Amino acid sequence: NQFNSTAVAYDQEETVHGLFEKMARAYPDAPAAIFDTQTLCYGELNEKAGQLARVLRTKGVGPDQPVGIMTDRSPEMIIGILAILKAGGAYLPIDPGYPKERIAYLLQDSQARLLLVKGALVDLAFAGETLDLEDECWYQGESILGVTSGPRHLAYVIYTSGSTGQPKGVMIEHHAVINRLQWMQKRYPLTEQDVILQKTPFSFDVSVWELFWWGMTGASAAFLGPGEEKNPQAIVEAVERWGVTVMHFVPSMLHLFLEAVESTESEKQLSSLRRVFISGEALQVPQAHRCKRLLSQTELVNLYGPTEATVDVSFHDCTGDADLMSVPIGKPIDNIELYVIDEQQHLQPIGVPGELCIAGAGLARGYWNRPELTREKFVDNPFRPGTKMYKTGDLARWLPNGEIEYLGRLDHQVKVRGYRIELGEIEAALV
Repeated sequence: NQFNSTAVAYDQEETVHGLFEKMARAYPDAPAAIFDTQTLCYGELNEKAGQLARVLRTKGVGPDQPVGIMTDRSPEMIIGILAILKAGGAYLPIDPGYPKERIAYLLQDSQARLLLVKGALVDLAFAGETLDLEDECWYQGESILGVTSGPRHLAYVIYTSGSTGQPKGVMIEHHAVINRLQWMQKRYPLTEQDVILQKTPFSFDVSVWELFWWGMTGASAAFLGPGEEKNPQAIVEAVERWGVTVMHFVPSMLHLFLEAVESTESEKQLSSLRRVFISGEALQVPQAHRCKRLLSQTELVNLYGPTEATVDVSFHDCTGDADLMSVPIGKPIDNIELYVIDEQQHLQPIGVPGELCIAGAGLARGYWNRPELTREKFVDNPFRPGTKMYKTGDLARWLPNGEIEYLGRLDHQVKVRGYRIELGEIEAALV
């Protein structure tokens, strides 16, 4: 327990949309969201999101209410997400590339009454109301409206694979997102000159810090074109074109990216890149070494965390790792406690494997409309009575230096390009 993080006082009354509103007042003309054909400054982004939020309020959007948003990476995506938050709702990201059956299930299970889309919908059964984000009629009139949601209301609901055959919605509150962002800004501070590359699909929780971190500092986000996150050359060109300083990879995509960089000798095009974050899968030592060799000016940071604990709960700075046999997932971030326990919920000694459990500010409220599963995974914390801890199903152990080493899974969950896949879901579909 002596290895766990200490409590850090962050603004517990802050909300995600509140961060952007502050930046819009401080830097109204600064570039915020950069796209191929247009750039939204902070003032314009805040105004459009506010105008749309006013419309959403008239349609009944309020606290703790999921609002579906199904769009590709575009200005409409970030405007729509911020509008949902400003209206007081929780955004429910839906990948337009999902099968129709999965989209229908997410909308039905979440009980969403409103779906924001880009362009006309084709053959989708949805009993609620659909709103086209490309319709200019939504972006008119007053953009200032009163606050209805607070730090303990939901910011988003993201669905992850479920072992019973259907995905499950994870409910994350604003205060958990704020804690995650504030830690990241304290540990790896952005300035107004920084540019984050937003390339993670917004149905994957890693996108959360790509979508919001820059909005608390006056930095910018460059949004990669739809589908280009799988194209290493497009990523290289985007970094060079927009002077990207910060980006993220899952290890499998990092491997392909470094292969392309080495074969095309395009290291010089990445000279602006000062920090790369890795998460979603186990980072291998050869990958870390190769990254540091090809991108010698770039800091490499390994992150770990499940959707149920707001993106990431631990970090490891990949410096001085030459003699390591594996890359640790590191130490807890601020206001997070990590426990390695045995089957009787006793703490394991240093070096002894056990299940990794998470407690603290990042915990989800639970699973949407799944109280039994919530009770199974979010259990009473025996080490801090009156609080909960999340059982990850991950096997891990403490290292003597106070970091954690990831050792695999205790069940049949696998990762594909960083996405959690429960084999039971595939088995149920086959049956």
